[in-house]
Amino acid sequence: MSGEAAKTDLKRLAEGLVEAARRAGAEQADALAMQGRSISIDVRDGALEQAERAEGIEIGLRVLIGGRQACVSASDHGEATIAELAERGVAMAREAPVDDTLGLAEPHQLAEKRDAGGLQLLDDRPDPTPEALQETALRAEAAAMAAKGISQVEAASAAFSNRHMWLAASNGFSGGYGRSTHVISAVAITGEGLGMERDYAAEFRSWAGDLPEPEEIGALAAERTLARAGSRKPPTGAFPILYDRRVASSLISHLLSAVNGGAVARGASWLRKEMGEPVLPAGMDLIEDPLRIRYPSSRPFDAEGLATRRREIVSGGILQGWTLDLATGRKLGMESTASAARGLTSPPSPVNSNVILTPGTRTREQMIADMGRGLIVTSMLGASINGTTGDYSRGAAGFWVENGQIAYPVNECTIAGNLRDMLMTLVAANDALPWRGIETPSLLVEGMTVAGA
Repeated sequence: MSGEAAKTDLKRLAEGLVEAARRAGAEQADALAMQGRSISIDVRDGALEQAERAEGIEIGLRVLIGGRQACVSASDHGEATIAELAERGVAMAREAPVDDTLGLAEPHQLAEKRDAGGLQLLDDRPDPTPEALQETALRAEAAAMAAKGISQVEAASAAFSNRHMWLAASNGFSGGYGRSTHVISAVAITGEGLGMERDYAAEFRSWAGDLPEPEEIGALAAERTLARAGSRKPPTGAFPILYDRRVASSLISHLLSAVNGGAVARGASWLRKEMGEPVLPAGMDLIEDPLRIRYPSSRPFDAEGLATRRREIVSGGILQGWTLDLATGRKLGMESTASAARGLTSPPSPVNSNVILTPGTRTREQMIADMGRGLIVTSMLGASINGTTGDYSRGAAGFWVENGQIAYPVNECTIAGNLRDMLMTLVAANDALPWRGIETPSLLVEGMTVAGA
């Protein structure tokens, strides 16, 4: 189905769901109709390992009655199913608990722009064929295997998806757009048995033409894997830690979770009393820009029909505001930041789109030289994060630094601290990469605890 035909069909379905809900007794309703197709190809040892293809249309309805809400969904979209879905949604809503902050946007709050024109979220070239994706994955695998010391490539993959959505609501909003995603990834292995190490590389874009060559992905996976050969535990103590740009975004994601209106409204955020206070070093900004062209998480309006916009979350180190949808905004006595997202079976909740942290002026290499003795973290697993206090503990792997130089790779260690203190000591490098949902350079944190040998 063409893009225009898909939009027409999805518009009809979403608006039909809202009308059915109103006929069934809903006071307010909004509906999502989504159509998608995807192909994923995995190769191994120069041959096809797995191929998956999916295609379909799904619908979801949210019903609101007297401060109560319910969400229902279906993969069938016939007239009888739509009527049954609306009746079931209304019946469920009548039994739900009351929350007086629930409700749709007022008509004057709604976005005027009802499509993604200008954001270029949908690749204008034909869908890649399974054969083309397989060739891409094979090229990535071959590049990884060409590196001396790589014993095998655990997986090399290429994938594509094309999705269209339409949002309609009883307040008069009706709009939608399409989005495409192209992915290349590779996982390489070196060594055997207890000495085995693995690492990966992956990139995804809205447009295939913005992806690096598959050979770059495979070669990078091999390079990262070979650097991990001979890993051992680091010493135990308090040391500076440099979060490589691959994982530095996780630190900022913890900050974003703490300023999420849902956590703040529940009193479950370690930043709940810090509005207007320093949360990052002076001069450091954290900007959200959902309107970046061709970025995979850009969007013209949120899941409640409000126009998205560029905004400052942190300015000069000072916390400027929470991330809010309509309901959390009402709970906190504030306006929505047009940050709502929702699935077919869930109500709206606040999320971020395209976050950018102010970069520093020094290179990663200069920061390693200056840190003297400490740990570079390149991967993490597991997490113990106390959302109320900010206490932080994670498993980590990376490289040990002695005398300002990488001495050896490390694994099986734990790093710990308190996020409030950690974020206030951040020093940013200048190596942030584009196309990320959280665009963050490598980040140095002073005085964390490392538990190793």
